[in-house]
Amino acid sequence: MAEQLDRNSVIKTYARWAPVYDMVFGSVFENARRMAVAASERAGGRILEVGVGTGISLPYYSSPSRVVGIDISERMLAQARRRVVADGLTHVESLKLMDAEHLDFPEGSFDVVVAQYVINTVPNPETALDEFLRVLRPGGELVIVNRVGAEAGSRRAFEHAFQPIAQRLGWRSEFPWQRFERWIARAPQAHLIERRPVPPLGHFALIRFGKLAAASAGGQWRAAGLA
Repeated sequence: MAEQLDRNSVIKTYARWAPVYDMVFGSVFENARRMAVAASERAGGRILEVGVGTGISLPYYSSPSRVVGIDISERMLAQARRRVVADGLTHVESLKLMDAEHLDFPEGSFDVVVAQYVINTVPNPETALDEFLRVLRPGGELVIVNRVGAEAGSRRAFEHAFQPIAQRLGWRSEFPWQRFERWIARAPQAHLIERRPVPPLGHFALIRFGKLAAASAGGQWRAAGLA
């Protein structure tokens, strides 16, 4: 599938979404957001939330968490900053304007990277996934909530037909699982932990990838906790 999103159009689109995002997408994706936060907190440690948007997920984190949020939209971040102050969210370390494909953090900065409804909105999804893995510490976990496209049938036909409209709204309606499979095949430090459907209607999935822990003396990579 040819890439059809570009950075400037994404910024403009989400600037328009900022005032109404919570009203439109708040309740419909609430359960999936809570599931993603719960998964990230089970992994524990310092958490990077990519595409933090209006900060709609930030109140779901418990106070022991240490959360850094980034987004490419200044207007979305302005909403998030107001939420942090209004709700007294002391577990939020910082909110930064940043591109998911070019993270301004050193390698291994975070124990967990969370990306909810992000991968199918960036121009180059595999580049973003590479960046998430880079800033994740060895043994850390990548938690993703994302649309997973249908393999065949009427939903596949609908996703294909809806793609031009979805592009104008700021995302892809087509995002097959094979793209994740191809990425993980060329990312030797990554391994799939879990994939399960989440609301609404099972069109989205909670996907957990682990970053392999540092090599043993013999130079062989191992999965964290399995050695």
